Amino acid sequence: MISAKILVVYPAIESTYVSVYRSTDLIFLKNIKHTKEDLSGYKELMDQVEFRKELIIKVLDENDIDLDKVELVMARSGLIKPVASGIYEVNDNMLEDLKTGFQGVHATNLGGVIAYDIAKMIGKKAYMADPVVVDEMDEIAKVTGHPEFKRRSVFHALSHKYFARKYAKSINKPYEELNLIVCHVGTAGISIGAHKQGRVMDVNNSFDGDGPFGIQRSGTLPMGDLVKMCFSGKYTEEEVYRMITKEGGYTAYLGTSDLDDIDKKVLSGDETTLFISNALSYQVSKEIGSMYTALECEVDAILLTGNIFNSERFLENVSGRVSKIAPIALYPSQNDFDAMAYNGMRILKNEVEVLEYK
Repeated sequence: MISAKILVVYPAIESTYVSVYRSTDLIFLKNIKHTKEDLSGYKELMDQVEFRKELIIKVLDENDIDLDKVELVMARSGLIKPVASGIYEVNDNMLEDLKTGFQGVHATNLGGVIAYDIAKMIGKKAYMADPVVVDEMDEIAKVTGHPEFKRRSVFHALSHKYFARKYAKSINKPYEELNLIVCHVGTAGISIGAHKQGRVMDVNNSFDGDGPFGIQRSGTLPMGDLVKMCFSGKYTEEEVYRMITKEGGYTAYLGTSDLDDIDKKVLSGDETTLFISNALSYQVSKEIGSMYTALECEVDAILLTGNIFNSERFLENVSGRVSKIAPIALYPSQNDFDAMAYNGMRILKNEVEVLEYK
């Protein structure tokens, strides 16, 4: 049997990722895919817990992963209450908010519930690090222009904090002493945040698709046209929301969200693909510029993260526009598994205080 320290559980909409780490070294990763038929029999999201949990246990057993040797379980975050950055033990309060969908229903809500069940089964504890609802925003950054609306902090907090700390370590300075702009271009959404001495004081709500358009998200749209569309009678609320969060951006303009395919079309000189790619890099650069002013023009570095930055053309388009703001640090990947394992080791090494979710 393979001895491991950290088990990572990451549910997605149509799959469940499970990874195993010995220290911070990845020793096992599996994407358990679920067909629509697999999930069609479950009326509510939380009805899938036992189904997904049993598949995880089966996969681990088939690959000789000794669950009894696992020291803790890390879960991908869900839509719980707004919290400060940090690591939280999954407790009854968190389970309740995950199950009821305190800020919304999403597949990642399953993460904490499944991780808790597995941890309880082996006599260990489950944790969640820097959930997507980390809220460190200045109050002035939450003002929208009408009192009926308020900006929410929902973004790729885990990735932001992981790469920000990684950069700080690389230059031998505390993260809490740096002013950084972190730009995360994910496979779905984009979040660009102003990190002021360890606190994300402003960031776009990438979950709802605010900010630049992305691979699947539409980004901030013309308000008047959006209102007219919503009341045109042509679309349901669900269809509009899907258009904004799942069927926008590259997906809508180019008919694909596959970055490899898009990169091939760019290299072949396809004019439409080139134009939309340039438009995305333009919008990303504009958002970075806005965070420069949020930080009062005092920025130590700009961190560019996400697989899209493996494209030399896209990287050059962004860096060419923003490199005069501050030095650029490049992290052309997206690895929430490593980020969760890193936070798990911080717990095991007693390097961080585990917070209580209330």
